[in-house]
Amino acid sequence: MSTTAGVSAGEIAVRSILIMADGERSDFDELIHPTAVNREEISPPDGRVGGPAEFYSIAVWLRTAFDGLSYDIHHVIADGNFVAVNSTMKGRHVAPFVTYTEGGDVDSVFPPTGRTFASTQSHWFRIEDAHILEHWANRDDLGQAKQLGWVPPTPPYLFRMARAKSRAKRALRV
Repeated sequence: MSTTAGVSAGEIAVRSILIMADGERSDFDELIHPTAVNREEISPPDGRVGGPAEFYSIAVWLRTAFDGLSYDIHHVIADGNFVAVNSTMKGRHVAPFVTYTEGGDVDSVFPPTGRTFASTQSHWFRIEDAHILEHWANRDDLGQAKQLGWVPPTPPYLFRMARAKSRAKRALRV
């Protein structure tokens, strides 16, 4: 089903995934509705502001931790203004990856391993007026964790995680 300007809802959803890897802030302003909501709450709390700013902050957060971030799109299914996209996210873990609780506290910190990963994801979107209005995702976090050496954790890696979590908590207080 088409939205405005002859661009389909599926094309908008796919583009919103691809710009996570290399899009500029202006790309997010163009695609993401000013009141858009991301239903994933593991990202940094300072970026949980809604709209293009939130989606761009998530992209920067991912790009910081994962060098060479890219997405392969496998399937796109649209039903009116709802779109589902099956994809694979790829990258190399080069910086601490910090996840946060719903309340914004540091949850876990995964120090860089230098390993690469390719993990499947499904993204769900609601599109209005050729803009992303809502986003949900299901990811293969366990598969990604295994590929990156986070699971099963070795005692030295657990120590590195504890040190990295302490640093991340201190950084939040600054």
